Amino acid sequence: MRGFAPPLNLADFALVAFDMDSTLISIECIDEIAAAAGRKAEVAAITEAAMRGEITDYRDSLMRRLALLRGVHEEALAAVYEQRLRLNPGVEAFVAACQAAGLRTLLVSGGFTYFSERVRRRLGLDFARANHLEIDDGRLTGRLVARPWGDVVDGAEKRRTLLEVAELMGIATERVIAVGDGANDLPMMAVAGLSIAYHPKPAVRAQAMISIDSGGMDRALELLR
Repeated sequence: MRGFAPPLNLADFALVAFDMDSTLISIECIDEIAAAAGRKAEVAAITEAAMRGEITDYRDSLMRRLALLRGVHEEALAAVYEQRLRLNPGVEAFVAACQAAGLRTLLVSGGFTYFSERVRRRLGLDFARANHLEIDDGRLTGRLVARPWGDVVDGAEKRRTLLEVAELMGIATERVIAVGDGANDLPMMAVAGLSIAYHPKPAVRAQAMISIDSGGMDRALELLR
């Protein structure tokens, strides 16, 4: 693990924002949904390129992947959650430590509300924002449902959501922690007082203040007391 040498006081922070896919959970949900359509390799290749930052337009990469999911039955979502989705090692311990220290918790994901709401409830997180899949007659349409804030949670929306929640709660950005792994997490990590990369892509590892390259997320507690 690379990061600050002296221990930091977790209680000096007031809000922690988490990415979901490959950060709080061990999978990329869109790739697992694609498996139901027999298109996992095709979709996963786009996901990987986007997370590495090779595809810089996240909205475009997401829409390309969603189009490949058109017609997938909504039962595939339940199967992914029940059979494939697992919390990453150390997540529950790290989240619990943050909550015990008085931090509010935010999940902000380029993934989907079907999963983010279940993960939010499972971990007892305070807030969550993610993309809402459009379903018609029990099948995915390959589109997203527009929400009051917009339609796609990309890097810019992750940053905006973090800043909005912090402002509404009267929390200075210096007292915010952002945790992520991919290129679309960099905008929110850049405005947080502390950025933590969990098993990150190289570009994210290079820019994060703390990088956990092996082991569980609770390894961050070695530097946060």
